Amino acid sequence: MLLGLDELEAAAAVVYRQLAPTPQYAWPLLARRLGTEVWVKHDNHLPTGAFKLRGGLVYFDALRRREPHTRGVIAATRGNHGQSVAYAARANGLPATIVVPHGNSREKNAAMRAFGAELVEHGQDFQDAADHARELAQARGLHRVASFHPDLVRGVASSWLELFRAVPALDLVYVPVGLGSNICAAAAARAALGLKLRIVGVVSAQAPAYALSFAQQRKVEAPAQTLLADGLAVRTPDDDALAMISQVIDEFVQVSDAEVATAMKAYFTDTHNVAEGAAAAALAAAMQQRERLAGLRVGLPLSGSNVDHEVFARVLTE
Repeated sequence: MLLGLDELEAAAAVVYRQLAPTPQYAWPLLARRLGTEVWVKHDNHLPTGAFKLRGGLVYFDALRRREPHTRGVIAATRGNHGQSVAYAARANGLPATIVVPHGNSREKNAAMRAFGAELVEHGQDFQDAADHARELAQARGLHRVASFHPDLVRGVASSWLELFRAVPALDLVYVPVGLGSNICAAAAARAALGLKLRIVGVVSAQAPAYALSFAQQRKVEAPAQTLLADGLAVRTPDDDALAMISQVIDEFVQVSDAEVATAMKAYFTDTHNVAEGAAAAALAAAMQQRERLAGLRVGLPLSGSNVDHEVFARVLTE
């Protein structure tokens, strides 16, 4: 997937019709914790509380022109992709159906309904929900919005263009990997700007499919059993995302749920920002590799803040 700077700039212009750029801050307490300079990109400040909205806006802008007679859309999600689809669909006058697995975050479900989506609960994990979304798309004549698509990558890349231009001397960034749009967007922005920084992917040790696939250079399925980083709970890598990741990413780090919990708490104590588990995974990886970071300038995407309050309260008090 080759994306030039002009193409990324055009996608960013679509994003900026509805959203302002988000800030990036160098928090001194985080710098002390990691022993080096660290910059946090705050896409948790977007209207859905997560980075994926950027991709959704670009996807629907292209869909409106590509398939002007679309009657409605459907997507599978653990929450943030679904909120993006619901928000962007409503902005474009389209009904949205979102499929989530049973036991999904109650507050993410409530947010998707508040954005106007019909919610369908099916299966035990994301893959079950995704399979059911495909069936419903065919049965109801709906357009299915996959969790990985070039248009989503183009939109999400606007965040990385903002960060890389604001802090051009970054040495490396840690990027959580769910289906892969965020890390592929980081790689696309790096290439478009001609930068040399390292990109480190982060997965849950309880959902290591992408890390195992990267290490073995082939698609590897693995159980997705993380209880805290639900946005990373993917057991089957996306073929297109994996192909791009295999070519452009430098390394993968696996973090445990315990490490994620520690990072969520650190974000709150050091910055007073709420980080959901998947977003905190980037900081968890940096904390795990702290001894390797001395003298480096590190970037962390705080990519989402959508965590149920009971879960967050437990993380803060344990």
